[in-house]
Amino acid sequence: MSPLYGAASPAALFDEVYENYRKYLNPPLARVMKLSGSPVEVSAEGCIITDHAGKTYLDFAGGYGVFTLGHRHPRVVAAVKDQLDRMALSGRTMFNPLMGRLAKRLAELAPGDLSISFFANSGTEAVEGALKLARAATKRPAIVATHGAFHGKTLGALSASGRDAFRDPFLPLLAGVRHVAFGDAAALRAVVDANVAAVIVEPVQGEGGVNVPPAGYLRDVRAICDAAGAVMIADEVQTGLGRCGELFGCDRDGVVPDVMTLAKGLSGGVVPIGAYVARPAVWNAAYAKQPLLHTSTFGGNELACAAALAALDVLRDEDLVANARARGAQLLAGAQATAGRYPAVVAQARGAGLLVGVELRSEGYGGTIIPELLKRGVTAAWTLNAQRVIRLEPPLIVSAAQVETALAAFDAAVASAFEQLGTLP
Repeated sequence: MSPLYGAASPAALFDEVYENYRKYLNPPLARVMKLSGSPVEVSAEGCIITDHAGKTYLDFAGGYGVFTLGHRHPRVVAAVKDQLDRMALSGRTMFNPLMGRLAKRLAELAPGDLSISFFANSGTEAVEGALKLARAATKRPAIVATHGAFHGKTLGALSASGRDAFRDPFLPLLAGVRHVAFGDAAALRAVVDANVAAVIVEPVQGEGGVNVPPAGYLRDVRAICDAAGAVMIADEVQTGLGRCGELFGCDRDGVVPDVMTLAKGLSGGVVPIGAYVARPAVWNAAYAKQPLLHTSTFGGNELACAAALAALDVLRDEDLVANARARGAQLLAGAQATAGRYPAVVAQARGAGLLVGVELRSEGYGGTIIPELLKRGVTAAWTLNAQRVIRLEPPLIVSAAQVETALAAFDAAVASAFEQLGTLP
C-alpha cells in the first residue's frame, strides 16, 4: 500500500478512515456507509476500483457520471502531468491559452450556435451561472424547473431542484421559481409567461429516477420558450458528452438550447471542471457591457482545461458515444430481463445510453441489493430524488464482458433480496 495511506494494515486503515468520518466529516453518513458495507477506496484504473483489502470492483456507480473515460485515463493523466510542469493555476491577469482552446472546442462540438463558454469548478456552479445569465439577459425574475429535477445544492441551483427534502431546511430560497411535471409540455406551457427568465430542464432526469421524457418533449420546451421570450437552459451536467448515447442529451430531439451546462465527465474524471455554453445573443444581452459581472477564481484553470481538452480527444478517438449506445442497450436489456424474472422486486428498468435506472417495488429492497452488489464486486448508486431507483452508470469505456459480469451480479443481488425479504408492501 502507498505510504500516502500510512496505516499498518488494511483493518487499521479502515478504522482510521471511519473514525475520521465519524468525528470530523459526517457522523450519520459514516454510520450508514459502515452498515452498508462500504470499504475504503485506495486506487482505481479504467472501470476498476480497488479497496483497502485489495478487493476489486467494477464501477457501475461511475462517480454519478464523472468517470466517462473510466478512472485515470492515461492520455488525460499525461496531459495534466505535462501541464503541472508548466503552470498549475492561472495568474488571471494574462490570457490563458488552454481556456481559449477549450472554449473553441466546445463551440465546435455544441449544437447550433452555442459558442461562448464560462468555466467553473462544478455542475452546481455552472447552473448558478446559467441562471444568473438568464436573469441578466431577460431582465425577468422567474425561473421554471421540473418536479424531481436535480441541478445542484448551492442556493440558486437548489431553488430550481425539485425535491422538498433538500430544499425545506434552507427556505426561503430564490423567489419566483415554479415547478411543473417533467415531460408534460401542456403543464409547462401553462406557467411560462412574460415574467419567466428561463426554463431549466434535464434532457433525461438523473437524480429524479432516470426519467426519459416522451420523444419531442425538448422540442416542445424550445417552442414554449421561444413563444414567451424565455431562455431555454439544458442541464447536461450528467447527460452530456456521450452519457445518453448521443454527444449531448438534447441531440435526442435535435434541439438547440440557449444555454447548456456541463461538468462531471468534462475533464474525464481527473480534475474538476464545470461550464456553461451560451448563444452569443444571450451572453451579450447580459455581459457585453460588464464582462466581469460573473467570475470564478479557479474556473478554467490550466490543469482542468488540459484535462478537458485531452478528455474530449479521447471521447472522439475511442468512439465512446457509439460505445455508450451499444453497451447501454446491452445493460438495459439485461436489467429488464432481471425485472421480468423478479417482478415482485423490480417494477421497471429504463434509461438512455449508459444511464440506466432500475425502479424497485419498495425502497427496502435497495438497502439489500446495493450491499449485495458490493459483495459481488460491483458498485451502484441510489438516485437522490427517487429512493426506489438504483442507478447503473458505468464509464463509457466499459466492455461487453464487463457489462455481462455486472448484470450477473445484479441478477444475483436481486434474487438475494427477494430471498431475504420476500414481497414487501
